[in-house]
Amino acid sequence: MLNLRTCAVKLRPLTASQTVKTISHQRPAAPRTFRHIRCYSAPVAAEPFLSGTSSNYVEEMYYAWLENPKSVHKSWDIFFRNANAGAAPGTAYQSPPPLSTSLSTLSQAQFLVQAQPNVDKLVEDHLAVQSLIRAYQIRGHHVAQLDPLGILDADLDSSLPADIITSTDKLGFYGLDESDLDKVFRLPTTTFIGGNESALPLREIIRRLEMAYCQHIGVEFMFINDLEQCQWIRQKFETPGIMQFTNEEKRTLLARLVRSTRFEEFLHRKWSSEKRFGLEGCEVLIPALKTIIDKSSEKGVDYVIMGMPHRGRLNVLANVIRKELEQIFCQFDSKLEAADEGSGDVKYHLGMYHRRINRVTDRNITLSLVANPSHLEAADPVVQGKTKAEQFYCGDTEGKKVMSILLHGDAAFAGQGIVYETFHLSDLPSYTTHGTVHVVVNNQIGFTTDPRMARSSPYPTDVARVVNAPIFHVNADDPEAVVYVCNVAAEWRSTFHKDVVVDLVCYRRNGHNEMDEPMFTQPLMYKQIRKQKPVLQKYAELLISQGVVNQPEYEEEIAKYDKICEEAHARSKDEKILHIKHWLDSPWPGFFTLDGQPRSMTCPSTGLNEEDLTHIGQVASSVPVEDFTIHGGGSLGVLCEGGRWVQRCGVGLEGGDQLRHRHHVLHDQNVDKRTCIPMNHLWPNQAPYTVCNSSLSEYGVLGFELGFAMASPNALVLWEAQFGDFHNTAQCIIDQFICPGQAKWVRQNGIVLLLPHGMEGMGPEHSSARPERFLQMCNDDPDVFPKLDDFDVRQLYDCNWIVVNCSTPANFFHVLRRQILLPFRKPVSAGSPVSL
Repeated sequence: MLNLRTCAVKLRPLTASQTVKTISHQRPAAPRTFRHIRCYSAPVAAEPFLSGTSSNYVEEMYYAWLENPKSVHKSWDIFFRNANAGAAPGTAYQSPPPLSTSLSTLSQAQFLVQAQPNVDKLVEDHLAVQSLIRAYQIRGHHVAQLDPLGILDADLDSSLPADIITSTDKLGFYGLDESDLDKVFRLPTTTFIGGNESALPLREIIRRLEMAYCQHIGVEFMFINDLEQCQWIRQKFETPGIMQFTNEEKRTLLARLVRSTRFEEFLHRKWSSEKRFGLEGCEVLIPALKTIIDKSSEKGVDYVIMGMPHRGRLNVLANVIRKELEQIFCQFDSKLEAADEGSGDVKYHLGMYHRRINRVTDRNITLSLVANPSHLEAADPVVQGKTKAEQFYCGDTEGKKVMSILLHGDAAFAGQGIVYETFHLSDLPSYTTHGTVHVVVNNQIGFTTDPRMARSSPYPTDVARVVNAPIFHVNADDPEAVVYVCNVAAEWRSTFHKDVVVDLVCYRRNGHNEMDEPMFTQPLMYKQIRKQKPVLQKYAELLISQGVVNQPEYEEEIAKYDKICEEAHARSKDEKILHIKHWLDSPWPGFFTLDGQPRSMTCPSTGLNEEDLTHIGQVASSVPVEDFTIHGGGSLGVLCEGGRWVQRCGVGLEGGDQLRHRHHVLHDQNVDKRTCIPMNHLWPNQAPYTVCNSSLSEYGVLGFELGFAMASPNALVLWEAQFGDFHNTAQCIIDQFICPGQAKWVRQNGIVLLLPHGMEGMGPEHSSARPERFLQMCNDDPDVFPKLDDFDVRQLYDCNWIVVNCSTPANFFHVLRRQILLPFRKPVSAGSPVSL
């Protein structure tokens, strides 16, 4: 009962005394709200009998008395009344009157009790303090100091919550006043601000809540409906002194800031007139990402797949993925010749795949950064699909070895619907990657648009609340706060295998790119930015003042990295040819010859002998599991689509929807969640056949399946639209990733899009898969046409697309067989590494 969880301060004199003693000797941090620091000098008298088992006995009686004062002896009733009324424990006790005492004497003995205030007020005060603590946990982030520039409210609201104590007059909201600040209150079990103490004065309670929730970190988590998860987060941010760093950790952080900052400065010096979408204003992103990777590696992760927009991509490639600097610098040479395909503004869109030793954990780590077009969030589901595939191939069913990190811009995160579609996939059985760490580079501006014009939600990260992902807002000019938050985010993902968001509230020192003049549209913001001291300089000055490093050591660290950049720049001048294939995010080793061409484009016969076809037909139209009851409508048979593919997905594929022949997965009519896939019972050592019911999403799911197909050339991945025209809402994936995949990104992919259409009485919309769009990309080279008499086909440029006249099922059969046999796919299985 809530009304029983009241603070028996007078009944815990030893604890309360120690609390007061501890607080009075602490050096109080400068509070944000209360300017006058009071000395907690009022001692609480100690009674030696209130210790050990005696105190537990007294506490039990006290709670019983609160519920019913007549349930204890009259002497205890008097003691409790006097103690709660403010009497010191030494004077609270009154001996019970002897049996011979007259009524008048008894009345005098009880006079003190009758003169004290009602105990209900004390109960109300304790409940008010509990409400105050909860208010900070829920709304403290609204008053946190998140903007490094000090000019914007990260939640776009300049008003302050009424239940956050920003001045003493706000205590009245809880029925308290300034005289209550020195009273000691018992802490509820839903807070960790007490550390080892179970009771604190109100003033100290408020101070500790402010330190936890209203400084440079704002925590959004109280919407999570899991108590264990909420308690885990409270402990990470409320425990006094938990955010501590060793001198060695501080020096590492400084060195990473040096690399991040000096890399951008080097590019600016060498190529001042080039676009590079630099990281100035959020240089802390590099230490943030490295911290997430370090902590995840420590927890057992050995493969991290990343996706990001173009801002800061070169810095991430250089200082996180550790791409050779000369390979980055040579791309700024306008005379560089392309040895292979690839076009456009690729240098800040390309990805990378690299395996190296993590120096912090001394473990191997593989890092992959997926290439991304200017559709900033389009890579989100692609990264998730690739992550799911890598987990599949290494048998990582719980996401302990392979994980994803997604970087976002604030405006795109709030404005692009694919972000929600990707979150919506995060916990679906066939699509979960067991938790993603999302990092938002919150410039507080989108292109040239003020956030107040760019979104309707308080924060750009509010979309993450739909999946109960905790959101950690942090001031990007406080590097230690950023690193601490990133450590917590990585631990959260490792512990609960759910999504988490880190919102780096920063600024953009230059315009949208280095060629823009931001003063045209944001004059006030950029006046402040021009005066803003860079985060590296501020942190270096802090560490020098703390004696962690000295000025010569700091300057030596800068000189060391500058020398690395200069030497790499000199080597880059020897590069005359740009090999885009060296920048692949999903290399298919062994698939290509040394000159970058596929080993073979020959295709064996797509036919099967009659015996195999008969076997497939019999298995596919039967129920190869004992005691399995199927629906009566399914006993007529199941369509056989023989072959050895790995994954097929689409809306309603398991059940058939309007197309009653599509029963790929049989459901037991008597046992919930018991299913059977006949196509997985063809041969003992066959490759797995996976059928996935998907979210009602085209854009997100097609992106996911594209990412899945990127991981290996040995898997046939099929995405089917319910009707052919439904691919129009996934057009971004088709136009930006699939069709130009080879020409722009030198990206290989074997995904198959099944777009059924025909004159079935469904009207003009559902009767067309818009083949004219794909025919516009047709390659007229006759050498790539399938040589089959009964085909009416077109091979499409870049993406292995074929328009088939399926006048007979044989046409469809041979086309799919050709896709899986070309060029030389091998069977794959779950838990087996990809090999060629």
